[in-house]
Amino acid sequence: MNDTIFSIAVVWMAVLIAASVVLVVRARSAPTRILALDMISLILVALLVLFGDSEGVSYYLDAALLLSVLSFIAVIAACRYHTEGKLFR
Repeated sequence: MNDTIFSIAVVWMAVLIAASVVLVVRARSAPTRILALDMISLILVALLVLFGDSEGVSYYLDAALLLSVLSFIAVIAACRYHTEGKLFR
């Protein structure tokens, strides 16, 4: 992979993570915070895939898959807790 493209992609994702963190801190509603946290986790998954491709190592992709599954479960739990006030029935 071209080093300049890789560097631009990493910097852009760092800017997106910083903007998401600002949104988490400044958001007034819980659903907006949940979505911003989900966006942070998706950007981290993209960073792991990018590093895995650039290094040629598969364990970054395994970590990205694990993070995406955990993020999905966490977002479902947070949304359910926000709407119903409890996780389980």
